[in-house]
Amino acid sequence: MDVTNDRSDEVVVPESKEGIDFDELMRKFDTEARFRTPPGWQLKMIAGLCVAMSCFHFFTAGFGLLPAQKQGAVHLAFVLIIVFLLYPIKSSMPKNSKIPLYDFALAIFAAVPLVYLVMQIDVIAMERSGLPTKLDIAMGFMLIAALLEATRRISNPILPCLAIVSLLYCFFGRYMPDMLSHRGFNINRIVNHMYLGTEGIFGTPLEVSSTFVFMFILFGSVLEKTGMGRFIIDLSMALAGWSTGGPAKVAVVASGLMGTISGSSVANVCTTGMFTIPLMKSVGYKSYFAGAVEAVASTGGQIMPPVMGAGAFIMAQFLGVSYLEVALAAVVPALLYYFAVMVQVHFEAKRLGLMGLSRDKLPKIGRLLKQKGFLLIPLIAIIYLLIAGYTPLYAAFAGILVSFVLSWLNKETRLTPVRIAQAFEAGARGALAVACACACVGMVVGMGTLTGLALRIAGAIVTLAGGKLILTLFFTMCASIILGTGLPTTANFIVTSTMAAPALLQLGVPAMAAYMFVFYFGIAADLTPPVALAAYAGAGIAGSDPMKTGGTAFKLALAGFLVPYIYVYNPILLFIDATPLLMIQSIFTAMIGVFLLAMFTIGHYKAPLNWFIRLLALVGALGLLDPGTTTDLIGLTLLAVIYAVQTMKAKKIGGQDKPA
Repeated sequence: MDVTNDRSDEVVVPESKEGIDFDELMRKFDTEARFRTPPGWQLKMIAGLCVAMSCFHFFTAGFGLLPAQKQGAVHLAFVLIIVFLLYPIKSSMPKNSKIPLYDFALAIFAAVPLVYLVMQIDVIAMERSGLPTKLDIAMGFMLIAALLEATRRISNPILPCLAIVSLLYCFFGRYMPDMLSHRGFNINRIVNHMYLGTEGIFGTPLEVSSTFVFMFILFGSVLEKTGMGRFIIDLSMALAGWSTGGPAKVAVVASGLMGTISGSSVANVCTTGMFTIPLMKSVGYKSYFAGAVEAVASTGGQIMPPVMGAGAFIMAQFLGVSYLEVALAAVVPALLYYFAVMVQVHFEAKRLGLMGLSRDKLPKIGRLLKQKGFLLIPLIAIIYLLIAGYTPLYAAFAGILVSFVLSWLNKETRLTPVRIAQAFEAGARGALAVACACACVGMVVGMGTLTGLALRIAGAIVTLAGGKLILTLFFTMCASIILGTGLPTTANFIVTSTMAAPALLQLGVPAMAAYMFVFYFGIAADLTPPVALAAYAGAGIAGSDPMKTGGTAFKLALAGFLVPYIYVYNPILLFIDATPLLMIQSIFTAMIGVFLLAMFTIGHYKAPLNWFIRLLALVGALGLLDPGTTTDLIGLTLLAVIYAVQTMKAKKIGGQDKPA
């Protein structure tokens, strides 16, 4: 029975006056979008390769994976071939240019060492482990060169340069200063470690990329083809559009929900922002604030279970735990992050006197759920399967199958063969950058394991911080944000978790809290100027100044930046040694902390806050870093004082705001 779709309840989103080309905006701020669209048979060939890649992963997920190195080699072969055919040598080349012959040659050049590895890996492992032949070394050189160039094309030069520096360090280590020196390794040993071993290119990051990550990206693409994005916007409008400052809260809710199926900050901004940013501007929000809200909300999608960003799957492998444990640990911090953003949006709306939208212009939630609520079932199915003990790989496979079946309940959402092919093509394209980053950063990780540098860096951080946890956290945060200005989130997490997280472990921080800490701040780099890509994309849609939008996004995310410190000092928030009573107390005090910090950043609560009251709010928020009873009482007391002072001030100036 077909469920009809009456669109009469949908809110009319104001058209953007800037005449924005969203494809061009994505190309400007997201390197993954700088692909070419060649004419004729070449475009069809690329589409066919993408569909074939998705079919390979879908089949192996459902019917059995190849051995890890073979799975990774086939995965990487598809990736490198498609990258060389899809991404030009210079991003400035015309978008509709034909694929030149040298890119076809490079695609073959990249595939040869991977095909060789698939055919010879058993012989290499059984007969000449640790004793590579000249042909093995030559193939390793070819793969390393091809991988560096492919990563440069789809990402930026920073990650390949970091990998090159790592390779050079492996060779020239004997000439480095004492703290960094090691005995040095010859070229054969380095290439053998990176190409034939399981701690280099084909290490854990690529293993995860070729299994869990690809399948969840494919799952997101399939859901998107069913109209999930539009449904999320409508559902968010129904839930929050009527409240104070409603459109901004819609942006927060919609981007958080979109984040459950999308792991890209910039793509999230451009997907939901094209609706929410013009809507925010239409009710009175400044353009830079509207762009910043969307950027902050979209960036948080990478920490929102059940899907999260690719780094979460790698975290599970590094920790040796199930993905469900990582997703469960992320629930409370993610909700606190979005609570912090929502509170600041509310305070800003109160400060500006902005109201919500009329309920008669909003979708009716009951009718909306009746018409398309079934689109939520695949997400529910994945959560159920993870809780029931199935692997993330099987959960994603089953989620895609459920989406295929349920899509036929509505003619607008039906996944016809053409739509399935489009979804499979989009899924493969969406996995290219992650795969290149995982493979390339595998060489950085391989350098750390080969030379022992990771432990030296961890020791240096602890020494520099004088053994004090708060300083170690601060230095680790700075390292994560600095690396994030040039590295994709996944690569950033792998590097910081390898180099910086061990410093936290040395000081007794639980492993889950340490890895989650660097994960958070690696993501936060998308909001931190001077390279705040998500904020700049939001500025492009809003027509605002990029630096001002980036600065505002950083301010809005500041309360969210407090969350990682809270769960390091109070791991109960990650369900570590948690009891129901302690969990409730910890969540309550953490909410007070971000609530007070939101007052400090916005400068409004019932009425404008003077500098002294803002300072009290900051002191109360920072005091809640320590989960002790004394600091909890101080935070509650300061909140009570601020409440009393601001209530009297609001009455005195004739403020009409209701209690927050």
